[in-house]
Formats: sequence, C-alpha cells, structure tokens
Amino acid sequence: MAVVKPFKRLRPRTDMAEKVAILPVDSLEKSKIDEIVEKNDYAFFRVTSPHLYHSDVEQDEHGKRLMNKHSRDFLDHMLEEGVLVKDDKPMLFIYRQLIGDTVLTGIVGCTAVDDYLNNYIKKHEFTRSEKETDISYHIDYCNANTGTIYLIYRWQKEIEDIMNEVMSRSPEYDFVTDDGVEHLVWPISNAGKLRELTKLFEKVDNLYIADGHHRTAAASRVCLERRKQNPGYTGEEEFNYFLAVLFPDKNLNIMDYNRLVRDLNGLAEEEFLAKLSENFKVEKCPEGVQFKPQKSHELGMYMSGSWYKLTASPSTYDDSHPLKCLDVVVLQDSILEPILGIKDPRTDERIDFVAGVLGMDELEVRVDTDMKVAFAVYPCSVKELMDVADIGEVMPPKATWFEPKLRSGLFIHSLSH
Repeated sequence: MAVVKPFKRLRPRTDMAEKVAILPVDSLEKSKIDEIVEKNDYAFFRVTSPHLYHSDVEQDEHGKRLMNKHSRDFLDHMLEEGVLVKDDKPMLFIYRQLIGDTVLTGIVGCTAVDDYLNNYIKKHEFTRSEKETDISYHIDYCNANTGTIYLIYRWQKEIEDIMNEVMSRSPEYDFVTDDGVEHLVWPISNAGKLRELTKLFEKVDNLYIADGHHRTAAASRVCLERRKQNPGYTGEEEFNYFLAVLFPDKNLNIMDYNRLVRDLNGLAEEEFLAKLSENFKVEKCPEGVQFKPQKSHELGMYMSGSWYKLTASPSTYDDSHPLKCLDVVVLQDSILEPILGIKDPRTDERIDFVAGVLGMDELEVRVDTDMKVAFAVYPCSVKELMDVADIGEVMPPKATWFEPKLRSGLFIHSLSH
C-alpha cells in the first residue's frame, strides 16, 4: 500500500515559472550555470545552490549554516515579492515533460516517510552519510522540501484514465525551457478525484526510488528528529511526508551512465589489455569508429585515441540473478575493482561518471584531456531496477540516468502547513 497525499504547494507565479524553474546543478555544464547565475536573478539555484552567488560560503560547518540561511532568506524574499505563491488547499498535480518523441508524465504529491522506513518505498543505491547530513540541514533550515524525488510505480490503467481526463483541460503551466523541453502542469483539486487517486495508490504494493536516494534519506532524518522534538505528533504533520513525482513504469526508459578512470592503476596499456582479455573478448575498432553497446554484456572502451568492443565472458555475469546480470556490475566486479583498483566508486577520486545524454563524444573529450580510459555501458531496464530493489540488493552508484530531468522550483513542499 502506497500513501500519496495532496499538499498545499508553494509555486512560482505563472509568468515567472520559466525563470524560477531550473535543472539540477549536476545536470548542467559549468558554462551554462555561469550564464544562468549572471542573467537570471530568480533562478532556483539561489535556494538549492546559494554558494554560486555568495563568496562567503565555505565548506566548514559555519559556511554550511550560512549557505542554508541564504537559501531560506531567498525563499522568504520570493514569497514577499509574490514571485512564489501558496496554494489555498491541498492538491495533487500532473507534471508532463515533452521533448521530441519523449513524453514523461507523472503525478506530483507527498509520500510517507514511514513508507520509506518500512521499505514500501524501495531503494537500489547506497547513500553517503555526509551528503544526507548536508541535505537534511538544508531541508530543516528551509522548513521545506525544495527538491523533488523521482519515484516509479507499476502502471495501473485506472490511474492513467484519471490522468488523461485531467489533461483534457487547459494546463496551469505550459512553457518551453531553453533546452527544448516543454513543461505542463495540471492541478487536481476535485475532492472526488483526489479520493479516487489516493485509493488507487493504496493498491500499489511498492514505490521505487529512481532518482533522489539522498533527498529521501535526508527527509526521513528530518522527520525522525522532529518527531523527537514533538513527542505528541499525530503522523499527519507535514514533516512526516516528502515531495515526490510518481511515474508509471510503462514506457519509461533508463539511459546509460558511463565511467571514466584517471589512470591504469600502474599498468602499461599492453598489460591492461592483456588482463582484460582474460575475461573479455577485446576487439579494436577501425580508426574513427566509436563503439556504443547495443545489447547486454557488451562494453565500449576508449583509450589513447581508439575505441574497443569488449564482449564479456559468461563467467562474469549470471543472467538468472537480478543484480549479477547487470553490465554496470560486470564492469565493477571484473574491471574496475580487480584490475584498476576502484574498490568503492562512491568515494574513489580516480573515477568519474558521464551521463549517456552527453553522448560518446564527451567520453572522448574527457579521455583526451584529463582521464585515461572511458567505459560505455549498456543501460539497465526499469524492470531490472525494480527487480534489484525487490530482493533488497543495491546497484553500483550512478547506475541509472533518466531524461528529461525534473526541474527544481516548480513544486515546493512546506513542512509547516
């Protein structure tokens, strides 16, 4: 049973939505971030990433407190100026993104911290404690969920029918951002429809975190701390819930998330290739030809100006196991750790990650400048993600990438009303 709760949203005024709503910092190139900071006084970076605007923010505890004060002050400033407005009643929302042939449509609402603590909301990645702490401080100081968690549920026709009915009306928001993505939002305010939707989600056994593991863990930290501070809590307080967009698994695709390594762990290239050949068929591609994996158990590798096709030996994977069949696991267990010495990719500074949306050329650029070798990975499926979560396992970090990315600033969940 999944709890999905209507909430009173903080939102940008309709004519300001395109200015306020921005992509997460880690989805943008530095040049684009610099352009936004210089030209847009109301970009939600001022709340999510105030260090971009304030040179007095350092990475010590005092600096982090000051950073969160800047975040809260700008939230208050936008409310005072009327750039942000408050809804007068709890609602759910449909949020649709369109780019080319890609259509991503989900329901925005609040989900229960208790569902996360009791594993009804399932995860597939480990989190880092220090990052959880930083985000929890931000949530607590701002008294709001300023970032949205991306959840997946198993498709239900009844939910889709309601969404289609709501989307037959004119949207509240309809704007195109400079990356070519069209954003549309429809509020669901009818009491009968809200009851129907919440009842339908009660029939959903589990929700799955696609993106936002750290934000979810941080929201649960804030909730548990506030429960300690309020021993008479009822469970209905807003701090018991966090902001999420819920997407059906039907027609949802995961993109590749590729790896770069700074050196060969002391090996000469010939030694490295020899070690690879123990568990992979190694084929050098013709000059100028890139290799992007087209099926499971193929890897692309770029090194010293050449691309290679790596075909994994059956001994490196187990197609009967939800986790051991994944190519991100094959790469970690058969190359990154035993050959290149990357034992923990969450903390090792020799590894970096590049989203597949940036293309194969980006891997070449990075290897030709500051890295030694790149690996292109065949992406896992949504079913595989859910299967891994269902058995209580976790994937290596940075195993999934979803496009288009959710914009920050369109939906804000206050913890106090």
